[in-house]
Amino acid sequence: MAKDKRIIRFGVIGCGLMGKEFASAAARWCHLTDVGFEPRIVAVCDANPAATEWFVDNVPSVVHSYSDYHELLANPDVDAVYCAVPHNLHQQIYVDIIRSGKHLLGEKPFGIDREANAAVTEALAQHPEVIVRCSSEFPFYPGAQQIVKWVKEGRFGRIIEVEAGFWHSSDLDPTKPINWKRRIATNGEYGCMGDLGMHVLHLPLRFGWKPKSVRALLSKIVPERPDGKGGMVPCETWDNAILACDVETDGQQFPMVLSTKRIAPGHANTWFIRIQGTEFSAEFTTKNPKQVASLPYEPGAAQAWHVVDAPYKSAYGTITGGIFEFGFSDSILQMWAAFCDELVSRDGMSQPFRCATPEEASASHRVFTAALESERTGNTIAIDWEE
Repeated sequence: MAKDKRIIRFGVIGCGLMGKEFASAAARWCHLTDVGFEPRIVAVCDANPAATEWFVDNVPSVVHSYSDYHELLANPDVDAVYCAVPHNLHQQIYVDIIRSGKHLLGEKPFGIDREANAAVTEALAQHPEVIVRCSSEFPFYPGAQQIVKWVKEGRFGRIIEVEAGFWHSSDLDPTKPINWKRRIATNGEYGCMGDLGMHVLHLPLRFGWKPKSVRALLSKIVPERPDGKGGMVPCETWDNAILACDVETDGQQFPMVLSTKRIAPGHANTWFIRIQGTEFSAEFTTKNPKQVASLPYEPGAAQAWHVVDAPYKSAYGTITGGIFEFGFSDSILQMWAAFCDELVSRDGMSQPFRCATPEEASASHRVFTAALESERTGNTIAIDWEE
């Protein structure tokens, strides 16, 4: 490790699946090239002792283990926090992290509902010195970054339509025991939208494509699941959501379809974005992570899709050669590099693509809240972005 590399001391609150993914990314930091910073997990907290024990056993840098997150926040050896807890805990814990003066990368959706999200936003306004970002790793795939570049270059001409989604199928199995994501008390009324929607909205919001209105089709497909004790309990949250949105931006108006699905047969964490335009169209999906498709068009010319392998060319340089495949663990590593870069460099990041912002998380709440109203009323709901 270079002597001048800036060490960022992290605490992890919520030591489940994604906490372990962060630990794995930190352990792979040597995979990155030419970065002057490095995360080091020094403290962990979880109500489940087995969860923190995994970190103590597998992450040599961990020297503090807590069951009460207030103790972690009081530790002066912690500079920043990664928080991955159920949605009903976001408001209190995120606010306490921000008030403690520690930087935060938190899991979506930044609050169980819009009211909870507003409390987080208010705390952040009172502590502008704290950098807060929302976890969203899929736009760091090389194919997605290529589409970001094309949008910035204005390649598409007039936008015809946009579709973005995040689908998986693990809940197709009706024998899968219920968990906190299937209960309104812990996951919230948003259901799959709160759990998956920030992934889908990250790039459209980054491009300035805020829905003017939304018409929602929400589905509850599996009505009940095993409770793990021999009984069955009702599933309270939405399994799938399809949102038909109307976007007005830069003198253009176009439809945008957003979908979040926990039950999409044949899909295992498939993230995608498709943009059709009068001069250029493009699409990328993690279903085919090495490929990006594009269709340049000139009036009267042939219309032909070009599908090429997207080389391993990431936002932050790595030791991996361009001929190899990019995967989920790589996208997590790139996201963490962007967050750490911003902590150290502020506005002087080595590349321009930032992690999802609190403003984008708040915008997602406007969309999800409107979607719930659309489901209740059967109407298309207007979204007032000025209120």
